[in-house]
Amino acid sequence: MTPEDRIYALGIWQGPIEIEPITGGITNRNYLVRDRAVCRVVRLGEDIPVHHISRQNELAASHAAHAAGLSPAVIHHQPGVLVLDFIEARALTPDDIKNPAMLKRVVPLVHACHREIARHFRGPAAIFWVFHVIRDYAAHLAATGSTYVARLPAVLEKAERLEKAAGPFDIAFGHNDLLAANFLDDGKRLWLIDWDYAGFNTPLFDLGGLASNNQLGEEDEHQMLEIYFGQAVTSDLWYRYSAMKCASLLRETLWSMVSEIHSTIDFDYAGYTAENLARFERAYDLFEQDR
Repeated sequence: MTPEDRIYALGIWQGPIEIEPITGGITNRNYLVRDRAVCRVVRLGEDIPVHHISRQNELAASHAAHAAGLSPAVIHHQPGVLVLDFIEARALTPDDIKNPAMLKRVVPLVHACHREIARHFRGPAAIFWVFHVIRDYAAHLAATGSTYVARLPAVLEKAERLEKAAGPFDIAFGHNDLLAANFLDDGKRLWLIDWDYAGFNTPLFDLGGLASNNQLGEEDEHQMLEIYFGQAVTSDLWYRYSAMKCASLLRETLWSMVSEIHSTIDFDYAGYTAENLARFERAYDLFEQDR
């Protein structure tokens, strides 16, 4: 059955529908669907155990994020399908995130995610511990004979150093995939979407991911941390944050290495691996200089 056939067969539409693919997704296939009454977003995607993605967890997080006022409502769901209310808005870009005025809007939304969603989450909740994910990815790459196997011992050694450096850890409910495109601006407020990787984590992982995914400069990073914590950035906080930013880049690198093997989505994963590996190595060198 084609994606279009699956969407037609949902049985929730009023009259004929128009289906428009939404470009840019590298984990799911997303579509904008209009019937004669409303417009919805349809996300098609099964569980992806190798990436620690459970659609039941994504559904629960989506419900909780909506209840917290951060994300669109869930309209319908069934195995492999999530239908969401459509928000007339534009997705942010990395350049948007770098704008100091936008960063002042984005960071409180991330803070609200960390503090509010857990109050509304129901059922078993995931833990997204980046260092476990890194070790699991490395084991999978080794077991499947990846072309990156020779790099894995050094990767795991660096990950161990980062895990020791990043503590002690606070725990909050994290989004864990803060790409610019997961923030929507409707002209009045921001929304946070796409809860594939949601789960309890340290807030510093989301902050490190926000910075690394959008290539914030050091001045921007200090502003981000000061907004989030409401105080000047200490050397200890900067050191722990830098370790988690490196971990975020390393996880993204290994995610792409694994996706090179498994993904059926048309995307240049090899190029994405090379880009993130180079960025991780630069960030790790800077982290080592601060030790």
